[in-house]
Amino acid sequence: MPSSRSDLADLTYFLAIAKHRNFRRAGLELGVSASALSHSLRGLEARLGLRLINRTNRSVTLTAAGEALRTAITGPFDAIGQAMDGLNRFRDAPAGRIRLNVPSDAANLLLGPVLPVFADRYPDVEVDIAVSNRLIDVTEGGFDAGIRYGGTVPEDMVAQRLSADIRWVVAAAPAYLARFGEPLHPRDLENHRCLRFRLGDDSIYRWEFDRGGEAVAVSVGGSLTLDDSRAMVTLLCGGAGLMYAPEPLIAPLVASGSVRLVLEAWCSPGPGFHVYYSSRRQLPTGLRLLIDLVREMRPLGL
Repeated sequence: MPSSRSDLADLTYFLAIAKHRNFRRAGLELGVSASALSHSLRGLEARLGLRLINRTNRSVTLTAAGEALRTAITGPFDAIGQAMDGLNRFRDAPAGRIRLNVPSDAANLLLGPVLPVFADRYPDVEVDIAVSNRLIDVTEGGFDAGIRYGGTVPEDMVAQRLSADIRWVVAAAPAYLARFGEPLHPRDLENHRCLRFRLGDDSIYRWEFDRGGEAVAVSVGGSLTLDDSRAMVTLLCGGAGLMYAPEPLIAPLVASGSVRLVLEAWCSPGPGFHVYYSSRRQLPTGLRLLIDLVREMRPLGL
């Protein structure tokens, strides 16, 4: 069966659907609507005379023919994408699109100061950022890279450091300390109102401390559990409880007197932010330029 230009576009859409197993997420990656993807898939299946995708209200799965097609064309389409990105060296200004998955702290503290400069310097590079504290497979999710604290980067990924190590501190509003007193030892936190943090794997983070070689991890007390540090800061300033946070997030509040640090002798640094990406894919030009700019500006040191 002879192929056409429409087949190439439809095959690109098919690969995105096959990767995400979700029409909405595939559409977000490609910048088209889910209905456009459905129309494209129906046209491709009609021309081939084969069903490629089984779709129900709850799931999207590949048929045997769909799996065979995905396996056969993934490599060639990856090579085409790399070749297209390689043309950036012939441009006066780089162009393209990169997709990143980052936690909220990295979005605010690391990328926030850098992206305005990046947009001015490389206006033809589109940066699409999904802010999420959940741990996901960035490759399966259709992202070019992710950013995480060093200790949580998957071992099978290539990683580059983007910041210095970051000290983790405990803070409280003066009103909270006046009402409930100040903890003097990490174990005291079990009897305090603490803002507990839910990790990306749905577990509750145990606050970690270190003093003179003595390490303590505490399952803190408290009735409020969140998965977003920005919301936690609002509760912190309102006196709802103690917060365990990266020091750069809390530093402006400490400087203004809105909150105070406690247990400072026990606070120690942890791994800084790292960008990570698959070793099986060529680094897109836009991503390389963003990494270079973060390392140039060093918003969190390096």
